[in-house]
Amino acid sequence: MSIERDLVPSGLSYVIEELPLVDHHVHGASTHDLSRTAFEELITESDRPVPQWMTQFDSQVGYAILRHCAPLLELEPFCTPEEYLARRARLGAAETNRTLLGAAGIGHFLVETGYRAGELLGPSGMAEVSGVPADEVVRLETVAEEVAAAGCEAGAFSRRFEEALWERTRTARGLKTVAAYRCGLDFDPAPPTPGEVADAAGRWLAAGGGRLTDPVLVRYLVWAGIERGLPLQFHVGYGDPDIDLRRADPLLLRGLVELAEPTGVPLMLLHCYPYHRNAGFLAQAYPNVFFDVGLGVSYTGARAEALVAESLEVAPFAKLLFSSDGFGPAELHYLGAMSWRRAMTRVLSGFVAEGEWSPAQAVRVATMVGVENARRVYELGAAEPMGMHTR
Repeated sequence: MSIERDLVPSGLSYVIEELPLVDHHVHGASTHDLSRTAFEELITESDRPVPQWMTQFDSQVGYAILRHCAPLLELEPFCTPEEYLARRARLGAAETNRTLLGAAGIGHFLVETGYRAGELLGPSGMAEVSGVPADEVVRLETVAEEVAAAGCEAGAFSRRFEEALWERTRTARGLKTVAAYRCGLDFDPAPPTPGEVADAAGRWLAAGGGRLTDPVLVRYLVWAGIERGLPLQFHVGYGDPDIDLRRADPLLLRGLVELAEPTGVPLMLLHCYPYHRNAGFLAQAYPNVFFDVGLGVSYTGARAEALVAESLEVAPFAKLLFSSDGFGPAELHYLGAMSWRRAMTRVLSGFVAEGEWSPAQAVRVATMVGVENARRVYELGAAEPMGMHTR
């Protein structure tokens, strides 16, 4: 996909627009129609009801939907939320998903299935609707909770979990942990002993084996994931109020990064806002660390250019990836890709216009970040030629 010829800014924009992006961390689109309340609750990271005196459309992501998604649904840009949602309801979930996922220009989805999976399209559903390949990313905590729900003695937990993990990941491309939500990233980085795991499992299972928050078991899951050998994704930074943002700084993972480095397993730092510069430092310092600014790009809307520019400051360009973290409304999948393309075009065009980069270098970096880095890390094989994907 390399392009060596010089390109004017319009040419750079065309190349970035046509990249068949690899969305290396995404959730499925909603399988059912959404009421206004449900829609607004899904375009914010807040888990609280939307106050009656406001609307989530009055936000960067809300304005981006009305500006950029409305024309795809055959509405005027900047239509009202009422007009937008009425048109969406007339089209229905299936047609809305087909339109917006198709317009995103994704070449491959890596779909994380560990949260509210019954409400969302799985990898096969995403592939069917979008017409491009989709593979699974397995959430460690969900596998552990399924083992507990099936019935398990404390002393057998580690064996049962490892068996379940290998079975669940026979065709998966990656793993994910939500340690930042469950206990914070400031956990002891060393692998727990078998005795520590059995004791912690006993306490957890005796309490009903529900949501797994024990730091010892979280450590165990992380190290079991590293032993499995697939790229391991960590939620970092911005998320819903269930996360203590103070304990979601990737710098807290430095000890784990160093202990895991000899394994060669890629550690993928997801989203990272507002700690994206810290993630960039870790990606520069350690060969096994990669990062993206996925969730932040969609939610910063018209300010995404600043976030993307900051993500390009210190990390080697081979360590930065694209993701949308789209979840639920397909608008978020589309906006993740559209906003990233627009921000990258503006940032890289500025570097070229200032004489700091050549056009060929700008194309190379956009292609690495948007496509090639993920294909290398997740062993996805070669990309389709540009222009061959569905738009």
